[in-house]
Amino acid sequence: MDIKTLIVQRLISLILVMVGASILIFIVIRVLPGDPIASILGMDASSETVTRMQVELGLDQPLPVQYWQWLTDALRGDFGNSFTFKLPVAQTLSDRFPRTVILSLASITVAFAIAVPAGIVAARFKGRAPDHLARLAALIGLSMPAFWLGLLLIFTFGVQLQLLPTSGFVWPSEDPLESLRHLILPAITLGTAYAGTIMRMLRASLIDILARDYILAGRAAGIPERRLLWHDALRNAMVPTLTVAGFAFGVMLSGTVLTEVIFNIPGIGRLLFEGILSRDYPLVQAIVLLNVLLFIGINFIVDILYIALDPRLRG
Repeated sequence: MDIKTLIVQRLISLILVMVGASILIFIVIRVLPGDPIASILGMDASSETVTRMQVELGLDQPLPVQYWQWLTDALRGDFGNSFTFKLPVAQTLSDRFPRTVILSLASITVAFAIAVPAGIVAARFKGRAPDHLARLAALIGLSMPAFWLGLLLIFTFGVQLQLLPTSGFVWPSEDPLESLRHLILPAITLGTAYAGTIMRMLRASLIDILARDYILAGRAAGIPERRLLWHDALRNAMVPTLTVAGFAFGVMLSGTVLTEVIFNIPGIGRLLFEGILSRDYPLVQAIVLLNVLLFIGINFIVDILYIALDPRLRG
């Protein structure tokens, strides 16, 4: 498949998925228990005040009219004003999203730092003790709830040893060292959750490639094992591994609610949590649409990397 065809297909998919996601979240957020007017005014507000607020927010209109108005505004980049923060949603997102990006980059770095060496060792020593230990560690990482690991790290390194801060966020531009210290625990919490999946995919891909004829022929020709592993096998094994890594990074960018709430990081995930609790319709709808766009965008980039890394996929 050539790149032009891929781009056209992905753009069509993007439009269809975005429309479907917008309709779904518009309906779901409105059928959940709770009333945004009550969240704003309180339970003791008079009926006249409630009616006036409904008109002001456009909630007195039929649902199809509300959806169409919101969709047409969103296409112009206007996602409305947050019920909770009394600010444009776009401004609120622009304030929070960079923190999630920084956390995601740190977390995917941790995931690769764990997964790649473990996957290589496991594949190189298939069926032996290092392989068993690596797979056991991956299984533990996959089965361990992120919130539990986060609380364990907070208790150990924050409360008991008092080595690292347990909450908050510091911009790298303000204090690089302090920013790194604040990122260590949440990045380990989030990165560990995906390291096991990436490691297992890399191990399986490497085992498959190391058993192929051209690798066996290279061994017979006397090519060093290190060169076969690092130059030939690893590059090809990274192609399917990128799919898993792209999925993980897309989820991270979409906002990891539990991690950001536990470590008190004011990112997209925590913002979504706050928006759902307060029934902030414009805010929740915008965040979910942003998440869908990011997820599709990351997977589109992964598809392009597929073609770049594997010549067989080029048209």
